[in-house]
Amino acid sequence: MKVEFFRHQLGEANLNRLASVMRTIFLTTGKEVDLFEKEFAQYLGQGHAVGLTSATAALHLSLLALGIGPGDEVITTPMTFVATALAIMHTGARPVFADVEPDTGNLDINQVAAAITPRTKAVMPVHLYGQMVDMRRLDQLAKTHGLIIVEDAAHCLEGERDEIRVGDLGQTACFSFYATKSITCGEGGAVTTNDPSLAELLRQYRLHGMSTGAVDRYTNLYRHYDVEVEGWKYNMSNLQAALLIDQIKEIEPRRQERERIAIYYRDSFSGLAGLEMPALLPGVKQGHHLFTIWVHPKHRDKILWDLQKEAIGVAVNYRACHLFTLFRERYGCREGDLPVAEAIGSRTLSLPIYPGLQVAEVEYVVDTVRRVVKNAG
Repeated sequence: MKVEFFRHQLGEANLNRLASVMRTIFLTTGKEVDLFEKEFAQYLGQGHAVGLTSATAALHLSLLALGIGPGDEVITTPMTFVATALAIMHTGARPVFADVEPDTGNLDINQVAAAITPRTKAVMPVHLYGQMVDMRRLDQLAKTHGLIIVEDAAHCLEGERDEIRVGDLGQTACFSFYATKSITCGEGGAVTTNDPSLAELLRQYRLHGMSTGAVDRYTNLYRHYDVEVEGWKYNMSNLQAALLIDQIKEIEPRRQERERIAIYYRDSFSGLAGLEMPALLPGVKQGHHLFTIWVHPKHRDKILWDLQKEAIGVAVNYRACHLFTLFRERYGCREGDLPVAEAIGSRTLSLPIYPGLQVAEVEYVVDTVRRVVKNAG
């Protein structure tokens, strides 16, 4: 049996809407993007959504639009995809890594507090695996020190904690529509905010800083544009939006299906020597974007390779990114700086979890993982 790490759920409705856009002459940012932004913001309970090419673009533009730049520091987590830190660097600011909670892998608010300096201007929490950071505590800390919060919600579109949803307390929240995400267009992203002025600036930034987009210039009588700010080429196209629009209503059913698989995994692995799992906290609605197990660091790579030999797709989410060569050489990061994140990064691997996994496939994953972990010693 072969079990892929991920299979997308794009179907006829998505293809039909894509085909309808392809039959028009307007493929770039237009009415489909507008419709997606409206429905996506409505789903999240946010005032505005801005469609972009990636979550990295969303993080980058959020920081820029909120005034982050050279000389500033932004505190974030090392337990994340490297794009989180790179987005900070793209602004000229410095990423400052704070350690994480040993039971969840999420940013430790106490460590954030300890990392604040006079140069700190923002915090970028990552809602790891689909479980939200303690945003109530982080919001209190940010208000005390006058800090901005930009949420990296690439894993946590569906998340809720202590009656707080993603985006409720951050100035912006940033989302990914990469191939393996809850909804996907292959590559894509969005940023949400309740600030209309900020949303308008983000729209300007996403298209070279131009004062009007193509739909405004060409739909009726031609309108000249001005360039008022330095911008980037980050705009979402109608083709991407067409694939996303009909998936919005599938977000919660898909989450529930992943949750059923996660419960089965947790029950099946409970008490297995040599295997631990991140804690599920009370008062949390989990997105279950990833199902990650933690094994002994001496055996992690062997377990990873043995599962691949058994035709099971696996991944590592994540090694502690402050130990990558870039951050060692540029900022002097060293092993031992963030011991909790480093320990988790040396132990972690992720298993298949997505709608459409068959019962037999899930059982095969469970049986194989149990056998491989036991054989590893």
